[in-house]
Amino acid sequence: MAGDLEHYKLAQDPAFVRLSNMTSNRYKYFRWTPRTARITLTYMVVVPAIVGYVAYKSDGKYNFRAKRKGDDMREF
Repeated sequence: MAGDLEHYKLAQDPAFVRLSNMTSNRYKYFRWTPRTARITLTYMVVVPAIVGYVAYKSDGKYNFRAKRKGDDMREF
């Protein structure tokens, strides 16, 4: 009625297929090096520690509820 079903076939891009295969099999080729260990340590220890420190220091300092125009956000 509306045409042949062959019209909807898609040709796959070889670069996209290689990228897809690489990302799904990345764990097979991972190797611990000093660089990957440093990056892992940074994202698993240093970044959460910095975020936690900032959250601890600013806990209760700001109140965003029921403020009107011109009111101060800081509590102390």
